[in-house]
Amino acid sequence: MNRLLPSDDNRPVLVLGPNPTPNGGMHLGHIAGPYLAGDVYARYQRARGRNVIFTSETDDSQTYVVASAGRAGITPEQLCKESTAKIQGALSAIGISIDGFGPFDQTYRATVLQYFSALHAAGVFRLKTVRLPYLERTGEFMVEGLIEGDCPVCLTSSRGGLCETCCHPNNFDQLLNPHSTINPNDELTYREATIMVLPLEEYRERLTTYHEKLKEHRRPHVRQMIAELLSRPLQDVPITFPLTWGIDAQFPEVPGQVLNAWLELIPAGMFTTSYAAAKLGRDTFPGELWRKAADNTGNLRIVHFLGFDNAYYFCLPHIAMLMAHGDKYVWPESIINNEFYELESSKFSTSKGHVLTPEELLEEVPRDVARLYLALTAPEYQRSTFSRAGLDAMAAERLVGPWNQLAGILAKAMANAGADSSRLPVSDAGRQRVALMLERFDLGYEMPTFNLNRSADTVLIQIDRLRRQATTLDGQGLDEQPEAWGDLFCEVKALLALASPLLIDLAAAAREAGVFDDSPEAGTLVAGAFDTAEVTPFAPPLLAADVAAG
Repeated sequence: MNRLLPSDDNRPVLVLGPNPTPNGGMHLGHIAGPYLAGDVYARYQRARGRNVIFTSETDDSQTYVVASAGRAGITPEQLCKESTAKIQGALSAIGISIDGFGPFDQTYRATVLQYFSALHAAGVFRLKTVRLPYLERTGEFMVEGLIEGDCPVCLTSSRGGLCETCCHPNNFDQLLNPHSTINPNDELTYREATIMVLPLEEYRERLTTYHEKLKEHRRPHVRQMIAELLSRPLQDVPITFPLTWGIDAQFPEVPGQVLNAWLELIPAGMFTTSYAAAKLGRDTFPGELWRKAADNTGNLRIVHFLGFDNAYYFCLPHIAMLMAHGDKYVWPESIINNEFYELESSKFSTSKGHVLTPEELLEEVPRDVARLYLALTAPEYQRSTFSRAGLDAMAAERLVGPWNQLAGILAKAMANAGADSSRLPVSDAGRQRVALMLERFDLGYEMPTFNLNRSADTVLIQIDRLRRQATTLDGQGLDEQPEAWGDLFCEVKALLALASPLLIDLAAAAREAGVFDDSPEAGTLVAGAFDTAEVTPFAPPLLAADVAAG
């Protein structure tokens, strides 16, 4: 028996996490969506033996930085520096395995400008005179994160440029009842400004074809949003703004204007990919990275994880700009969104103190328990909530308790066997069950059926199944039921590997304890790793019930 896992696409994999805005730290609402999903997916791809890069960086050009700094009474530069450190600390604490978190430096800016300049030189952008909100007191145009009002599509409260609720743009003067986010009492007027725009409507046919071809790689909410937007004329997308914060566009037609920060994120991904590859010494990663091979050989499989509130830009303007570059670049294949994650059924709110950070949770809960629960309750298709009572119940009843009972039975059997403990036979039925486990997990970990909730639940289901299997053997010696014990040890070993993208500390403890030492491939998920006729008994590591116990 030497079957491959169901998905055998071995192209190099580029995993893009969202670029966090450095206007504060991170809470569990941020982690439970795209960052944990990107981490689990990247870890699984690595375990499958694929060439993987997982990357991100902060989005310093956003006007949200200016607004938050203004409210805090500090400079945007200071806020970016402090927030970037907090963001990196939170990602590291919860075990997000980003290969290279790119710096916002001159090389980044040059990469972004090169990307935009090529399109400008090709005549892709157009000049357009628009009306923009204007603050007479300071002489500033108010756009994006500097302004708030009501969405002209769904009527909910929205910042400028894009509504987080319905994901429809509200460009220029479309926001209803606008006010400043720094000082709501400031009086706003409107002034005309001539800016550069991308005529998105010109890309309608190509965008429709692209999304239709990859519709299985889009979740229902994003498919609905794309269909809504394509059912009406597509709005021109602002490429530049008359602002002082951001990257100078350097276009002679609009002197002094900066690039729309939202549209930096694809060239930002190109920069961070190169940065991560260089940091890792990945000469084997495609040399030109995002550049498309003429025959498609070796092209990247690009997977983008993001919140629904960012999906408009990544599904329409960003793809249109890649299309405008011709056949130069590979386009994202999977765009996987998540919804909002709440804290005890209420929205996370920094201003109201209704926030829980990864670091705060990890002071009380072991990291594997936190990661498994966040995956189990991740807001993949609808809003979901973090519940501390729910976490504690899951840990006691479905994760820590059952796993430690299973591990204890295996350790006791080994101890009772003593020096007589030797390799045990694995039956055909046992190997078939392992193959079924591999298939089942692959459905949850791989595209286009990737699903954190299902993957986490599958871990818990398999722990309980193997615990029940172990209790039937408890008290019987390894020499009395060698094949039954061999099957059990083989399946537990496979589960440790299959759960490793989620239970990262348990997997590390298993490797350190030598659980996978009997095979150079064991502990990974490459083909044949668990296709074995014999297995060496082992004592699985325990899961800590709390931080003190760990």
